[in-house]
Amino acid sequence: MSSGQVLRRAVRRHRGRLALGVFWLSLHQATEAAVPVAIGVFVDQAVSTGELKPLLWCVLMLFALFAVLSNAWKTGARQVVRAIEYETHLLRLEITKRVLDPRGHQTGMKAGELLSIATSDAEKASLVLRAVSLGFAGTTALAVSSVALLLVDVPLGLGVVIGVPLLVLGIQSLSPLLTRRTSSQQAAVASSTALATDLVSGLRTLRGIGAQHNAAERYRRSSQATLKATLRAANTNGLQDGVTTAAGGLLLAAVAGVAGWFALNGRITIGEFITVVGLAQFVAEPVGILGYCGQLAAVARASAGRLADVLGSPALIPTGTGVVLDPSQPLLALEKVSYRSLADFSLSLEAGESLGVLCYDPRDADSLLAILAGRALPTSGRVVVGGTPVEELDIDLVRRSLLVEQHDTDLFEGTLRTNLLAGRSATDSSLEAAVSAAAASDVVAEGLDSPVADRGRTLSGGQRQRLGLARALLAEPPVLVLHDPSTAVDAVTEESLASGLVEARAGLATLMLTSSPALLGRMHRILVVSEGTVTTNGRHAELANNDPAYQEAVLR
Repeated sequence: MSSGQVLRRAVRRHRGRLALGVFWLSLHQATEAAVPVAIGVFVDQAVSTGELKPLLWCVLMLFALFAVLSNAWKTGARQVVRAIEYETHLLRLEITKRVLDPRGHQTGMKAGELLSIATSDAEKASLVLRAVSLGFAGTTALAVSSVALLLVDVPLGLGVVIGVPLLVLGIQSLSPLLTRRTSSQQAAVASSTALATDLVSGLRTLRGIGAQHNAAERYRRSSQATLKATLRAANTNGLQDGVTTAAGGLLLAAVAGVAGWFALNGRITIGEFITVVGLAQFVAEPVGILGYCGQLAAVARASAGRLADVLGSPALIPTGTGVVLDPSQPLLALEKVSYRSLADFSLSLEAGESLGVLCYDPRDADSLLAILAGRALPTSGRVVVGGTPVEELDIDLVRRSLLVEQHDTDLFEGTLRTNLLAGRSATDSSLEAAVSAAAASDVVAEGLDSPVADRGRTLSGGQRQRLGLARALLAEPPVLVLHDPSTAVDAVTEESLASGLVEARAGLATLMLTSSPALLGRMHRILVVSEGTVTTNGRHAELANNDPAYQEAVLR
């Protein structure tokens, strides 16, 4: 997808409302151009003759012109604004859908950058609708003015007909520069927004390690770079505004000077002279409008390019259409998978089995989680779910069959109940059982309808972790992958959690990445991963007695 495709699509899907806006705005500009013509006729037909009847007709004509003029602008502007707001909304929905696509995306952008694109760039790209409507309206005004001038005097009309297009083309020559600088500015703004998002979310950690001053300095440098990019774009905008105003003024002076000379020589009447001067002064407005349209188009094109980068980004994880799993095959299997620190890594998980994985190197656990969560593809080997390679299965089936509960739990503003249900329906007894199994009864002691702040800020790390575990248990996926679900709890709570977890997952498959002896001791078997590959496997008691490295990593 390209920026041009984004802009053309915006025009196509609002063509009805845009056509109405163009009609009314063009009518507004045409009637505004007719005002100096009407005044000229008023002077020649009523003022010069001193007759009452032509005077009344001229007054009535001016009244009708201004009535049409004001109502046409109001109606046209309403249609265009509605189209812009609808398009902004649709673009934001599309960006949100693309970002939340479980298959992922290959943009490489951070959350702050994506937020900037979904808000600022979506709004600016929609301004192409204003540029199109005002462009048609400005062209209509110039056409009406040129025809009127040709009727008054052919050389004057030809001067405007030839001079205005040359003037507009000269102004538009600045548009590529403005597009480049606007694009750089918006990229800098998005980068600063992403950095600010990261710093705010990690502020507590930064203060804990005393790095807040370095972080502030880094943001200061980013903010200064954004300011410089913004000033460069503003300078180009100002240059285009200045050139537009100066060129329009020179055209006005030239037309008015020639018209004055013709009036002195009796070539045109006083009324025609007033019409010419009025039209020459009015022509500066549509010329300015067309210059403004160039600025809008440049800004919209730059933002549309950033939108296209996200909307057109290929999926990170390919998916198929398979909707059937083979019950005779392992629920989950990794076959000679290599990715980052993993090398020829293999495992198999049967229905009803609980499998512990101990990674001596945290990078191995992170790599394994990235593959299982669908955030990355293995560089070699394959992931198989129910006997079928994961890339051949429908993504919804994979998500129903395999749930990865990350170490860092995401909670949303609402209540404990809404966070646990996550859009599903469940009875109170099911909720209570899941909460009890996750050792989170103390968290919901004041009721499931207790409020939860955004990201669960009002809860401790351990409380958030246990709520996330309860939510995962409530979903009852055939395969549940857990990563250190007990790191933020005390020993007593950890023991209660381990016991409840095994009971809640009876008959279902569980893959546990942890070094907790309380959890590993309840697993059916354990895989020990060293240097990216499985080096040892067995039960917790066997490994704890016979493997010194295992003892050092697990026993406390």
